[in-house]
Amino acid sequence: MRAVARTTIKAGTQALKQTLKRAALKSAPPTGPGTWSLSLVTGAGGVRRFRLYQPPDIKTGERLPLLVMLHGCGQDANAFATSTRMNRVAMRERFLVLYPEQDRLANGQGCWNWFDTASGRAYREAALIIQAVDQVCLLHPVDRSRLAIAGLSAGASMAALVVSLHPARFKAVVMHSGIPPGTAHSTMSAVGAMRGRRATLPLAATPLTMAASWPALLVIHGEADGVVSPQNGQAAVQSWADAAGARAGTTRNVQRGKRYPMSVTDFKRRDRTVATLVLVSRLAHAWSGGAANKPYSDGRGPDASRMVWSFVAKHFNA
Repeated sequence: MRAVARTTIKAGTQALKQTLKRAALKSAPPTGPGTWSLSLVTGAGGVRRFRLYQPPDIKTGERLPLLVMLHGCGQDANAFATSTRMNRVAMRERFLVLYPEQDRLANGQGCWNWFDTASGRAYREAALIIQAVDQVCLLHPVDRSRLAIAGLSAGASMAALVVSLHPARFKAVVMHSGIPPGTAHSTMSAVGAMRGRRATLPLAATPLTMAASWPALLVIHGEADGVVSPQNGQAAVQSWADAAGARAGTTRNVQRGKRYPMSVTDFKRRDRTVATLVLVSRLAHAWSGGAANKPYSDGRGPDASRMVWSFVAKHFNA
């Protein structure tokens, strides 16, 4: 079955690869050791490209964790990998990184359509992302018990939607400057949600199901974000906490060197961390601690990529 799947995927995507190759290379790929490959996934939601980073020197029989990274509006996989520098972390810590990529025909700004649940488009895109995960797990040395997903802005919102539909698939989810599920259902409602003017519906979960199958949530949000209101970050952790019956602990203030200070609040049920909220002072709508002089990236913030991996690795080992 594995051989048949490999043959089918290869035959079904070879022609499309040639057609889409030029568009996929609009931004320069990230540099550094390891393998950076391009593949395609197809489904009811259409066709999407995805990039996969694999660290060098993977040994025969070795199985590595997989982190899914969903870019924000105005980005593609190459740009997101370059600005976050997540591949450097993956090389050092030895995990694979999957970067699904939105098609400009599906959204002119390159945004994931996380908000369009009324038409079902959001669910079809979420299904494509899960198909990409399944494809990578089938064809590459992935430890299926150690999967996590993260995103920026629209990518963060889509990451949370994917998890709300498939909570048992992931050990952790990270939202950087995003909006939680159940806050919008259309383009117009998404505008209100971005401004922090819409309530978030409760998660379809209970303390029992949260403990059994839902991943822990890390939210990183800039307090100076003028695109997506920081209220959305607070709403996201609160929805996780309410569903799990968790309570907020004491907020601690952290500053590393000359980087922007941040406040960190853990929401726990008994000894289990259900959600963590990181609010970064002076950070606007950008990846905290990202590469300097890149769009949607602010090198003066605390290193979000390191925070993501630290949080994810903790829950892989829980």
